Amino acid sequence: MRCVFLCITCACLALPSGVFANCRQALAIGLDVSGSVDLREYRLQIDGLVEALNHPEVTQIFLAVPSAPISLLVYEWSGPDDQELLVDWTPITGIDALRSVSKTLAQTQRREATPGTALGVAMQTGADYLDQMGSCWKRTLDLSGDGKSNLGPRPRHVKDFLRSKDITINALVIGSDAPASTDRRYVEISELSAYFAAEVILGADAFVQTAVGFEDYAHAMTQKLKRELAGIAVSSLE
Repeated sequence: MRCVFLCITCACLALPSGVFANCRQALAIGLDVSGSVDLREYRLQIDGLVEALNHPEVTQIFLAVPSAPISLLVYEWSGPDDQELLVDWTPITGIDALRSVSKTLAQTQRREATPGTALGVAMQTGADYLDQMGSCWKRTLDLSGDGKSNLGPRPRHVKDFLRSKDITINALVIGSDAPASTDRRYVEISELSAYFAAEVILGADAFVQTAVGFEDYAHAMTQKLKRELAGIAVSSLE
């Protein structure tokens, strides 16, 4: 099993060492576009990320130290062979860089993808991207998901392999927008959060953020970015 996921995403291109030597954090964001996500939910997820990136407090964190910027990458994931790069590594050195990323995301249209949920492959893909940013002071993978893995390597096995890579994996769990009842919705979110906590997140300060549904995605992503980008105090950079 291990040899399978080791080779799944090894085609990711390596960047020259030292290109981002002053990068204080590399943040790779993986968006769930599996079959359980319909077109409306896809749009709420993309637009919610744009809204979160442009929240004043999040923008302030991104722009706090332009000489040692946060570098951002965004990709989509679904089945074992369906990972799509939306925004390549971009150092956020100023407001123009953040606006450029936001514009690219806002113009993104849903593509065809297999209906399966290959969460383990999504984790390995994000880790491969983070390998390109080895000189960054901190490397974080931010994975969104609305369901459990049902294809590809088991997330727990990928997580075990990634323990030696000195990366953090956080998760944003998205609840159903159409539950049978409010009580059922919160039970589902609780169960899915426990699954991601056990199978996916990695690192001493790793955490699971929850969104009640896709309508709540922008708010949840804003809170998540504020938390995971605030790990390095600005005072330590001066």
